[in-house]
Amino acid sequence: MSRSAIKLHTPAGRKALDKMITEAERKAQELAATKPGRPGAAKGASATGKSTGAGEIRIVGGQWRRTRLAVAQKPGLRPTPDRVRETLFNWLGQDLTNWKCLDAFAGTGALGFEAASRGATSVIMNEQDPALVQQLQRLQQKLDAKMVRVQRGDGLSCLKTAAGQDLILLDPPFESPDLFEPSVAAAAAALNDGGFIYLEAPEAWSEERLLEMGLERYRYLKAGAVHAHLLKKQ
Repeated sequence: MSRSAIKLHTPAGRKALDKMITEAERKAQELAATKPGRPGAAKGASATGKSTGAGEIRIVGGQWRRTRLAVAQKPGLRPTPDRVRETLFNWLGQDLTNWKCLDAFAGTGALGFEAASRGATSVIMNEQDPALVQQLQRLQQKLDAKMVRVQRGDGLSCLKTAAGQDLILLDPPFESPDLFEPSVAAAAAALNDGGFIYLEAPEAWSEERLLEMGLERYRYLKAGAVHAHLLKKQ
């Protein structure tokens, strides 16, 4: 996919973004038609959709601090590690009171539930894999997390229709590289001024690449194969 400049504040830039998203969605649909399972459903779920056992995530801070939640394990499913989540919310200042958040590729929900635990008023968890959607709903009920809304859908389509968000959490499946650029561009358009995007990616994004989307690289760390970025809308 081209990494050419996307100037979102211009009509031409918005048109280019729509074209990029449509093309990425088309490629994802074509790939899905060639496999028995949906590719990249929840950050790298297996093609068969079968669980390989029970794992868990642990909420690091906030009202549900130290709470452990049982989650299914699937090949390629990458819950954001505790240390990285702790660092992310240290960057954000811990308290997310009155924030509106969107977790577009929710997977296990580790990031979204962490945001809810720290005071976010609204957390939308979007996930395409039906089994993981059911799991997210069970966890939401267990925590009685009334600020959380779980929905099933395509991550790009969700981002394209979103607006007025203070924090957007992006962890697309690494095996679907075409998702990254349109996801970041759509997320930038859905943010309030001064809002943040948390991006996990298999490579570091340059400041020049982000600047053309109206974003700055506010914080960054590398943890193993994961490049974690906190991006701020200018």
